[in-house]
Amino acid sequence: MGTEPHRILIAGAGVAGLSAALCFAQRGAQVAIFERALQLEEVGAGLQLSPNATRILSRLGVLDELMETAVEPDAVVLRRAEDLHEIARVPLGRAARARWGAPYLVSHRADLQRALLNAVSKQDRISLHTGMSVEDIDLEGPSPALVTQSGRKEGRLVIGADGVWSTVRSLSGKTGQSRFIGQVAWRRTFSADAQSVQALVRFVSSRSVTAILHSSFHMIVYPVKSGTAFNVVAFTPTRREMATGWSLKGDHSPLTKALEGTFSALSALVHDGGEWLAWPIHVADLDAPWSAPSGLALIGDAAHAMSPFAAQGAATAIEDAATLASQLSGSDNLEMALQRWTIERRRRVLRVARRGAFNQFVWHARGPAAIGRDLVLRLRSPESLMSDLDWLYGWDGA
Repeated sequence: MGTEPHRILIAGAGVAGLSAALCFAQRGAQVAIFERALQLEEVGAGLQLSPNATRILSRLGVLDELMETAVEPDAVVLRRAEDLHEIARVPLGRAARARWGAPYLVSHRADLQRALLNAVSKQDRISLHTGMSVEDIDLEGPSPALVTQSGRKEGRLVIGADGVWSTVRSLSGKTGQSRFIGQVAWRRTFSADAQSVQALVRFVSSRSVTAILHSSFHMIVYPVKSGTAFNVVAFTPTRREMATGWSLKGDHSPLTKALEGTFSALSALVHDGGEWLAWPIHVADLDAPWSAPSGLALIGDAAHAMSPFAAQGAATAIEDAATLASQLSGSDNLEMALQRWTIERRRRVLRVARRGAFNQFVWHARGPAAIGRDLVLRLRSPESLMSDLDWLYGWDGA
């Protein structure tokens, strides 16, 4: 295939890759996506999409379809695990739209992926190739290229959107391998009429994102699938290195142990015989290169997989896609555009990562520190809690 100056080559058809394809196509570029899976299966669990992400999805024409299955919660509520007593409440719903100009949504990842895929299928500038693994990349020639089993593809830019275990990152020689941070996310989706969930919902709102705090774990609960299901994820520490991978089935006794002595409606979630998936949390080296001047960019988890404690994994991937397309479409100097994009995104992502680290520290406080945390949060008004998030949710850098 000959060089096509405005052809964008994307490895990976997840949230990051599909968002990037739509952003570039919207600006007139021809895009080819290469996905190693033969079929794009509806995998994953729930995710939170704050206004910094949903305003981009709206511009891409994806939001309306997503809203058919997503839930717009009325608040984020922090509660103590011991008694489910409310500590603090951050208004969302209409308050989020009024303050940040876009909705805050919770959704199943499969529903977001489906909405993105449907938008891609309507774009004649985008071609999607499944069952295509990236076997090599070439950044030394006159144009960047990637190699799949069907041959060599050249274009203006190669984008690695292939996740935390990025093949593109490895083939490009970029330093910084993902590392396990000693935390496991235990995930499960419950039917809304499940008895164990009904017991919990009697104490927490079925229209909110509830964060349940404890010194040895924290749990997030929120509705998905138009309220017909609930996503539950609990984070527990472990000293044992776990196998790499997207998710692992198996013994959830560490979660059961963590929930001992907590409110009965919480411990009931792990005693109904259902299966939990363990997701070992790996993060990327945020100081490692995200781009190469010859025409390579890493986005989403391939660039900056981070801890999930700020609930910004999907949002920062969508931001990456929008800002990369914006920078490159307005510049004939690829090297300078990639350099500017990397500097701006790294500044933003590092701040998000610091927020996640802060949340982890505060949410897992114990003893007098936890008492002090609860007191301070109770004294703060909803307005002041929302103002803390203006820099994050109010962002519109694309």
